[in-house]
Amino acid sequence: MSDDAHLLDAWRAGDDAAGESLVARHYDTILRFFRTKAGDDADDLVQRTFLRCAEPKTVFRGQSSFRAFLYGIARNVLLEHIRACIRDRKVDPDFGVSSILDLTPRASTVAFARAQQRQLVQALQRLPVELQIALELYYWEELSIDEIAAAVEIPSGTVKSRLYRGRTLLREMIDNAPPDSGLTSVRNELAKWLADTRAHSSEAPDKAD
Repeated sequence: MSDDAHLLDAWRAGDDAAGESLVARHYDTILRFFRTKAGDDADDLVQRTFLRCAEPKTVFRGQSSFRAFLYGIARNVLLEHIRACIRDRKVDPDFGVSSILDLTPRASTVAFARAQQRQLVQALQRLPVELQIALELYYWEELSIDEIAAAVEIPSGTVKSRLYRGRTLLREMIDNAPPDSGLTSVRNELAKWLADTRAHSSEAPDKAD
């Protein structure tokens, strides 16, 4: 059992110090996950994620990493949040088609110190939500294909397909952007972001999403 799992068990058994240690260990990365998708609501969603993590009915079976387990909870919290935000529209959003900016425009209020990083995030926010999640978990959080599959509860081949589609759409978006859009200035940022040490051949799509 991982150290994170031991801390979770102790927290659920009433050890508040264990809970504080677990939250401190993962808080920044879970906040980063929400900042690019929930704007000013990010802090609240981080709290919801950790509270749900501590619920006895939320079971960590250890079949993947604890981080994959935690991001799976965060993703579910995010999708519930989006559904609540658009409840008045009386439609069930298709997260494989609609982007964060289509569904919750307030998510665009993220702030990053570097302009190019901010523009890259804004480009990611124009992708379908599930593609944005897959790209960020793989490139920023460095989860493996199998860890993302466990977090999102889909086959590994579907994760590869989402990564391939997401990269393709992101490149097309930036390459086709008008000169004054701001997106053209992030080409170098995108190139560095996608220049991962892992071979891209391992991400070739095996299965349509």
